[in-house]
Amino acid sequence: MRKIDNATVQRILDAADIVEVVSDFVALKRRGANYVGLCPFHNDRSPSFYVSKAKGMCKCFSCGEGGSPVSFIMKLEQLSFTEALRYLAKKYNIEIEEREMTDEEQQAETDRENMLAVNDFAMRYFEKNLKETQEGRDIGLSYFRYRGISDAMVERFHLGYAVEGRDALFATALERGYSEKYLLSTGLCSRTDDGRVFDRFRGRVIYPILSLSGKVVAFGGRTLSKEKKIAKYVNSPESDIYLKRRELYGLYQAKQAIAKAQKCILVEGYMDVISMHQAGVCNVVASSGTALTVEQVRLIKRFTSNVTLIYDSDAAGIKASLRGIELLLQDGMDIKVLLLPEGDDPDSFAQSHSSTEVEEYIKAHETDFISFMARILMGEAADDPARRAQVITRIVKTIALIPDEITRRVYVQECSRLLFMDEDVLRREVGKYYNEYRLKSREDRERRQAFADYADEPGPGPASAEEQTAAGEAGQQPQVQVSAQGKHAKFLRTYELAIVRLVAKYGNYAFAEGIDEDGNNQPMTVLEYIEADLAADEIRFENSDIAHFLDMAIVLSRATWNEDIEHCRVQLEERRRSEFAAGVEEIRQKATDVGSISAMERSLQETVDADYARRLDEFAATYLGRLMCSSPDDVVREMASDLVVERHILSKMHTKYAKVDTEQDLLGELVPRALHELKDAILWTRLQDVRSLLAACGGDYDRSIELMKEMKEIENSRSELAKLIGDRVIVPRK
Repeated sequence: MRKIDNATVQRILDAADIVEVVSDFVALKRRGANYVGLCPFHNDRSPSFYVSKAKGMCKCFSCGEGGSPVSFIMKLEQLSFTEALRYLAKKYNIEIEEREMTDEEQQAETDRENMLAVNDFAMRYFEKNLKETQEGRDIGLSYFRYRGISDAMVERFHLGYAVEGRDALFATALERGYSEKYLLSTGLCSRTDDGRVFDRFRGRVIYPILSLSGKVVAFGGRTLSKEKKIAKYVNSPESDIYLKRRELYGLYQAKQAIAKAQKCILVEGYMDVISMHQAGVCNVVASSGTALTVEQVRLIKRFTSNVTLIYDSDAAGIKASLRGIELLLQDGMDIKVLLLPEGDDPDSFAQSHSSTEVEEYIKAHETDFISFMARILMGEAADDPARRAQVITRIVKTIALIPDEITRRVYVQECSRLLFMDEDVLRREVGKYYNEYRLKSREDRERRQAFADYADEPGPGPASAEEQTAAGEAGQQPQVQVSAQGKHAKFLRTYELAIVRLVAKYGNYAFAEGIDEDGNNQPMTVLEYIEADLAADEIRFENSDIAHFLDMAIVLSRATWNEDIEHCRVQLEERRRSEFAAGVEEIRQKATDVGSISAMERSLQETVDADYARRLDEFAATYLGRLMCSSPDDVVREMASDLVVERHILSKMHTKYAKVDTEQDLLGELVPRALHELKDAILWTRLQDVRSLLAACGGDYDRSIELMKEMKEIENSRSELAKLIGDRVIVPRK
């Protein structure tokens, strides 16, 4: 199996203009050197999504999403790294050249593609059964027609039918050349203890479940039998391509309508979704009878922050789905609730009303969730004071989940009116629970941090040197799970991030001179300086995600740098010659004497030479950041995007009449300072450790003297660092 080769990846990254890519999805306006628009990743009311053409990066300074053209497309379209590259290659008409994958890559990719291929075959097999077999037409198609489903919706949702035969799908798939291994791993078939294989779906109408990108990842099957011992619904088990918590039925068909309407309507079942779409209301998805998960909420939030939940007329489902609703509230979603008329569910209501009637009913009858919850639960409590108190407490706790203070206050006012409760009392209670949630959240984070610090089995660290080298040669990075390691990881994180920020922004920029093995002066890049300085003092970052980021920066900076910088030089040389030739031609047309021509040509030569040097420096400074922001490694890509993009740049007004030193100009001061500050922070943590040991050593006089000497040595080292840092008060930032 083949994979996109490094040269093609680089051509795609070079061609992808961030402004052009983002403009396909977001209306951008020029603001200084940058562009700005409404963020496509959250319900942005004022433009907070900034795009820097110069840096090839975008960033939302509200929700934090953004990155390079590749990561933007990955997040927005829910594509893999390779799929995003193919998307951009198609946009820019770049022919894709591929390389041979490693054995491990090939096996993983093969397994995934074969599972998706088997599922795609099964979907077409079930569709064919529905339309071309007597059993399918008599049972399956008749059922859908009885439920009022049109042929267009059968096609749109790829509805099908599984015949009664014990192994009909299995036998047909083997006959067509599909492997038993993937029929079993997708859950389409199962094996008994005695080795026989049988189909999971038999005598059922089939609802394929598609991913956001339109891949068939699973199936749901409904029996039409009246036999009570037979489960009404059977679903595909979770697998390498299907995690139930990450999928919403109908989202592939509904995503454009959701984005356009800026609202997602959430129902319960397959038929609810299909009937609503048939009625012309297409911004509808289903959680398939399960409570909402964090992953599903975030899927919805990619398209809109407005959700309407539709309940049957008895509203019984509200209690079962409360946890999912809490997740929506915690994520800042605007939730509405719609109660259907007596005896209706979304399926029957959509079947009996026109598109206009459905939309008008939703608009007229949807209400905010808190008010709906108050009316329903208080109705149940009737005149029982104890139950009323319980209901009020429950409502108060739910309001306290809302992160926005203004929204909380509005709901408190509304509930005060509905519940006949003093507003100040409700506000105090909401504030109490809100603070409890925040405290609990902080304690959970600290508990996880403590586990990471003191667990007997440390979490996985960065890839080995061999893995990194292999990954660099292959043009990609190994995916790793990272977690903070080391007792003082949390405290040191700020200092470690300050160093890798300089690496991400200026890694391959030569800002200093070093001495090679032969004693000759050699240009030294930011990354080389940092790598050498840390190695000299045997310092390894305690936060393993940051350590992994630095390791991968080292690999990437060397993998294709020589080839790419040479290519850049050739292009800039050609540009310099072209600009000089055009300038000379213009000078000779305007100049009146030979002396003027010579002076003007010298000035022109200086200008094009300075422009050449500036562009070469700019390429070197941004080279590593661009690579890391487009990395297939999630940890590297996300961290690079956060470190590289800045919201503000210096106005031209400040540089019009005088040169203002930029951060790049000051690297000679900033890089050593960042390293000194990290070392000072490390010494401070060691000092705390020694003090703790001193306090615990009791009456051991010799040990106490030894520890006090060590403390004195640390203090002396910190004093020396203070002279280099320039701080009078030597207190690390917390």
